[in-house]
Amino acid sequence: MKILILGSGGREHALAWAIKQNPTCTDLIVAPGNAGIAADATCMAVDPLDPAAVVALAKAQGVDFVIVGPEAPLAAGVSDALRAAGILTFGPSQAAAMLEASKGFTKEVCDAAGAPTAAWARFDNAAEAHAHIAREGAPIVIKADGLAAGKGVTVAMTVPEASAAIDALFADAGAEVVIEEFMDGEEASYFVLFDGTTALAVGSAQDHKRAFDGDTGPNTGGMGAYSPAPVFTPAIERQVMDEIIRPTMAEMTRRGTPFQGVLFAGLMIKDGKARLVEYNVRFGDPECQALMMRLGPQALDLILACAEGRLDQVQVAWADDHALSVVLASRGYPGDYVKGSVIGGLSALPNDPDHKLFHAGTAFGADGQIVAAGGRVLAATARGSSLQVAQIAAYHMAEAIDWPEGFFRTDIGWRAL
Repeated sequence: MKILILGSGGREHALAWAIKQNPTCTDLIVAPGNAGIAADATCMAVDPLDPAAVVALAKAQGVDFVIVGPEAPLAAGVSDALRAAGILTFGPSQAAAMLEASKGFTKEVCDAAGAPTAAWARFDNAAEAHAHIAREGAPIVIKADGLAAGKGVTVAMTVPEASAAIDALFADAGAEVVIEEFMDGEEASYFVLFDGTTALAVGSAQDHKRAFDGDTGPNTGGMGAYSPAPVFTPAIERQVMDEIIRPTMAEMTRRGTPFQGVLFAGLMIKDGKARLVEYNVRFGDPECQALMMRLGPQALDLILACAEGRLDQVQVAWADDHALSVVLASRGYPGDYVKGSVIGGLSALPNDPDHKLFHAGTAFGADGQIVAAGGRVLAATARGSSLQVAQIAAYHMAEAIDWPEGFFRTDIGWRAL
């Protein structure tokens, strides 16, 4: 098959790396891609938010199968346009992608499905939101009711902090905000393929959202992840499937918007029970890097079965292994940072089924060198027989990279280790 992966981040590099190893894939395009992806696939320019442009590229290149990586193209209706053009596509419809595109929509679906989640309220003006905070007090959670690349959330421990978050979000005209009950416990990420009829779990992970060691500092898109998540026991998995995932999928089908793609459930676990924090409708980043390291080439078989509606005919072949990914970010991230710094030492890094440096925000400099072109730039990822073995290997890679303008956390995996 000639396959097109849409996107340009670390998630798309991980998908490309795994899929390229499968003999079903004879030709691989990633659009628009990045400097690291260019070593593993053909990169082509396209606006991933332009459905017509994506369809035109797929047709011009004779693509058999399109995998939509990020959430924004899904919310823009790219998967609908591809399917309308007769192109096999992995990723939910625009209507089903509302599970990520609107926090309020997800809460309404959860309420209808009886799925356990935090108490919530939605507001379209700051005054009512402030009044709600004054009544409820803190800690409390403030969320932008839309796509925010994993960063539109403030866990406010005080009322002034919550009020400041409200003011910041309502600075944008037309903003809507969801305010939620604070849930404590341990977070985990759970990934389930769904083809409209059958659900197939494809792994658990935990990521580290805070910028600095000890889970301190501002929220980011994710500074590292590991898989599997030890806190996600078989009993909790059964509860999540029975009480959260399957009821949600049934409710989406009842609404006439059946889900096809990967559903990423962000969970809060306490006292042996899970509640839903939020849904995403794509693989997580950096969780995808750890998951693909463990799944390897079978990832394509599973994703293809999902797109073709035959998940009931496949199963995941798990090894007794662990994977850990360390994100290297530009200094200043998630605030202001400088682009264009040169990254050295990459050619000496191991590159095999157990070690891979995934690129998230890189580009080619004027002289062909790899330069930083984003906030989260690289993800040093390794697999091992234990989480500690994987952690040691990933940090050996991260520490070998010559990039003074970058930084990384030194404690990814600490909750489990």
